[in-house]
Amino acid sequence: MATLQLREAIRAAMVEEMERDADIFLMGEEVAEYNGAYKVSEGMLARFGPERVIDTPISESGFAGLGIGAAMSGLRPIIEFMTWNFAFVAMDQIVNNAAKICYMSGGQFSFPIVFRGPNGAAGQLAATHNTSVESVYSTFPGLKVISISNPDDAKGLLKSAIRDDDPVLFLESEFMYGMRGEVSDEDDYVIPIGKARIARRGDAVTIIGHNKSYWRAMEAAEMLAADGYEAEVIDPRTIRPFDWEAVVHSVKKTNRCVIVDESNPFASVSSEIAFQLQSRCFDYLDAPIRRITAKDTPAPYAKNLVEFYLPSAEDAYRACRDVLYLD
Repeated sequence: MATLQLREAIRAAMVEEMERDADIFLMGEEVAEYNGAYKVSEGMLARFGPERVIDTPISESGFAGLGIGAAMSGLRPIIEFMTWNFAFVAMDQIVNNAAKICYMSGGQFSFPIVFRGPNGAAGQLAATHNTSVESVYSTFPGLKVISISNPDDAKGLLKSAIRDDDPVLFLESEFMYGMRGEVSDEDDYVIPIGKARIARRGDAVTIIGHNKSYWRAMEAAEMLAADGYEAEVIDPRTIRPFDWEAVVHSVKKTNRCVIVDESNPFASVSSEIAFQLQSRCFDYLDAPIRRITAKDTPAPYAKNLVEFYLPSAEDAYRACRDVLYLD
């Protein structure tokens, strides 16, 4: 095992895949000369040259469309958005082209393209820079949506995403780029898309959380353990396709579920998980499913309001106590 920052794990995945396949290239704002806005692509321009590590103008719609055309032509682009908030201006390209042309062409075109970058809240950046987009894009058939919480998953899942012949949205976190963690050093390390990770075993309550919310779920589990109750924590890792088998199996064991989700509450990822669980294992539930989400408002700017806006470990802990009927 090697200890890497999240940004280093993402870079390692891209470098290994680009060395393996000359059709892969990286494109986005500041990915080349500046070594990446978050230094994710540091050193890659010197390694692969300007034909494969390409700086773009501030035009997400333009370079997303260029990447889609390259994918239709047989190349395998990695498109970096400086933040997924900026990708809304490329939404037509992602939703109406990348997601649908394979279906509309009867399979004549494939789309081996990865769109990646930081997602969700990133501190005091105000409403237009703090959106969690996974619930938006997972609505559309044809797109795979991955949201990672640690360096090992980042490397293994990004390599799988780059090799996939369908368009993949790879959601990272600006807050977590400096996070260090153990990463497998086995040759050609890949993690299958669509398989959840059971991060902690328990039988009192199932807590589900992805990306930054995974860490709030783990903190809540620690708090609950101090009360004498062991929670089972699941990191879905892939929002679409979702590993329903893993979460249903867990809830049938614990009979209770709390979902921690940075999305706004209406039509969120947690909304779909809650619906699917009550549909698939209603008779096993001993308490209503609880959702801990961002508040139903645009993200505020003030530091204390940002902290109140986001789901917290304390909120998740209180929800767990609630479904266990301890309060």
